Amino acid sequence: MEIAERINELWESDVLDADVIEEAIAALDRGDIRVAQRGSDGWTVNEWIKKAILLYFRLRKVEPMEVGGLRFLDKIPVKHDYAERGVRVVPPGVARYGAYLSEGVVLMPGYVNIGAWVGPRTMVDTWATVGSCAQIGADVHLSGGVGIGGVLEPPQARPVIVEDGAFIGSRAVVVEGVIVGEQAVIAPNVVLSASVPIIDVTGSTPVEHRGSVPPRAVVLPGSRPKDFPAGRYELPCALIVGTRSASTDLKTSLNEVLREFEIAT
Repeated sequence: MEIAERINELWESDVLDADVIEEAIAALDRGDIRVAQRGSDGWTVNEWIKKAILLYFRLRKVEPMEVGGLRFLDKIPVKHDYAERGVRVVPPGVARYGAYLSEGVVLMPGYVNIGAWVGPRTMVDTWATVGSCAQIGADVHLSGGVGIGGVLEPPQARPVIVEDGAFIGSRAVVVEGVIVGEQAVIAPNVVLSASVPIIDVTGSTPVEHRGSVPPRAVVLPGSRPKDFPAGRYELPCALIVGTRSASTDLKTSLNEVLREFEIAT
């Protein structure tokens, strides 16, 4: 792609070509390109798009902005084409220009940052945040106060990815490029990072995962002891306690799994 080559050239130089950079961010905003995409070999990061975002920050100047009577001082404008995209936004929900919200997305008073991609019919609930470059699939529910971390630098780093049909419970946090597999259920208050162990305790021996939650896994917060010079202390972990059964009716499946594992929402 010619624009990708040009962005890579600009990245290696001290020159800012406004037309090329603006073209890349406009394509990102329209959903024509995205920071990461899934292929037969898993997820691939398009480094040049993250470079374009970083160049855009250098290009833009901090300036006063007025949105709906509210005043801000920032570099990046907010999105405004919700009606033509079929996206519902409840005040004061905000998505930054350069984020893409698919048709049927509902954005409650939360926040979606530049570079993020949010799939069809996904709910971003009240005070949930979707960080820079995060990739959120279709039919996902991000419950109230969920924190999806941004991963913008370094450009080659994988963003946080939440695949289709996943449910993320209230106040859960997913950061550092963790992948949440399709139709997984993350209980409230679970913290997932690259270093937090995700332990499958459903068998006779524990099986540990790092950086990814298997599809349809049901994950609860947990802890495990670790010895330090000052004594033994509990460190957080996540526990896979079951599997959400595959179903074409995602809402029914979700309700059943929440009851079965006594997960509060």
